[in-house]
Amino acid sequence: MALSNFELEVMQLFWQHKEASAPQIHKLVAQTRDVKYSTVKTIIDRLEKKGSLKRSKTLGRTIFYAPTTEKQSVSVPLIKDFINKVFLGKSRPLAAHILEQEELSMDDIEYLESILKERKKDLGK
Repeated sequence: MALSNFELEVMQLFWQHKEASAPQIHKLVAQTRDVKYSTVKTIIDRLEKKGSLKRSKTLGRTIFYAPTTEKQSVSVPLIKDFINKVFLGKSRPLAAHILEQEELSMDDIEYLESILKERKKDLGK
């Protein structure tokens, strides 16, 4: 499912909060960008039409929405597309960039080491 950057930003908020109303999402989005309520509501309506959100409940006139897709089902294709576009389909340069350029905590490094250890086991090494 193709999502615009703004749609993805709104979906991130729904994934984080599990359920929210358009006014609540607008308030959160407005903390980082100058945007009108009607614009946020249009994005929510678009996401509902695409099947990414569903109406979960109504309190008075306020409609609450919840995500219908898991974050991973959207992020995995986006990451694969990013690797294809930026790194010509090679994941090694991305991994090297993360290890060499990003600020990683000891927890981050230990987590990455555990993933590598599991991958080695899976490959029989």
